[in-house]
Amino acid sequence: MEAKRSSDLPPGFRFHPTDEELIVFYLKNQASSRPCPVSIIPEVDIYKFDPWELPEKAEFGENEWYFFTPRDRKYPNGVRPNRATVSGYWKATGTDKAIYSESKYVGVKKALVFYQGRPPKGVKSDWIMHEYRLIDSRKQQANKHLGSMRLDDWVLCRIYKKKHPGKAYLDQKVEEDQKIEMRTPETAKANEEQVMLKFPRACSITSLLDMDYLGPISQLFSDNISGYDFQTSMAGAGAGQAQMFPFGEVPNYQNTTDSGKFQVTSAQTSVFNHQPWFGP
Repeated sequence: MEAKRSSDLPPGFRFHPTDEELIVFYLKNQASSRPCPVSIIPEVDIYKFDPWELPEKAEFGENEWYFFTPRDRKYPNGVRPNRATVSGYWKATGTDKAIYSESKYVGVKKALVFYQGRPPKGVKSDWIMHEYRLIDSRKQQANKHLGSMRLDDWVLCRIYKKKHPGKAYLDQKVEEDQKIEMRTPETAKANEEQVMLKFPRACSITSLLDMDYLGPISQLFSDNISGYDFQTSMAGAGAGQAQMFPFGEVPNYQNTTDSGKFQVTSAQTSVFNHQPWFGP
């Protein structure tokens, strides 16, 4: 059968037939020597090639390729097909799927995976094949090729390479890591300085409490210090006179002199009931 080349196909042509269409309009016609709706499926004995060699044997296809192929017997008197190739073999996986056309059982779809090496030590690959077979072809072909190694004349095979869903994410992650590694020390230092500039190095307690992102501190103090105005007392101490105390204790400032100086009475402290707060 003469194949129709991709250049002869109409613009925008896409070949995405359903399982039923592959059986009824293509495999049936091929088995009965009638023309197919479009002759873009070549006749290739796919078992004489490894799967990565098959795309160049196809007349049409980018991510999946279709072939009409014969099948040979694995044993002279058996009905099992020989699925060995040059450097591996195709192994069936899952259960066969029945294909119906208007509630009529017309064919079978079998899924296979390619393994490199020889059984049982083959290495699984990403190459997948869907094999379509007519429901009544086995008995007819067995009688037709009685006494020979040929099992049947034609089955239709769709071959493609499985894509990993996470590959795009991994490629993006590697690209981001490379950008970080290529960052110069000067760039890293500039980024650190830019972050530090967002927080003031020196300011009064009152100024800190007025900041939007430190607002919960004021609420925390007011909830836990009964009868004590923390903001007013600290503001009276003046900017730059704030002292650091162990977490959980709030000093009680008392005005002991006429000059306005403050001293801390360690016995008069309030303890927070809340868990440590680390900011928004």
